[in-house]
Amino acid sequence: MIQAILLAFLAGLMALNGVPHFVTGITGHEFPNLTGNSATNNALDGLAAFAIAAALLAAAHVGAHPWAALLAGACGAVLMTVFHARRGAYWMSRRFGRPLPEA
Repeated sequence: MIQAILLAFLAGLMALNGVPHFVTGITGHEFPNLTGNSATNNALDGLAAFAIAAALLAAAHVGAHPWAALLAGACGAVLMTVFHARRGAYWMSRRFGRPLPEA
């Protein structure tokens, strides 16, 4: 059960982290990103985040503990939602000396 909870939580984090990167990327905008702020990097990194989230869910064996996994995944998603809503990606870029996207 611990494995399902931990992996589902991480899957929720990764899936919701992929959303702003993918959306800004496919709309041609820049967004702070470790691999570079370009739209292409963000779109591809968003897809990679979705793939990682799917792999984490597959490894979590959610069927054995569906409610625990659902709750853990939702908690991970909420945490990443708050991170991005509070402009955490911009804070992280500044904190680690990475360039911010062009305005």
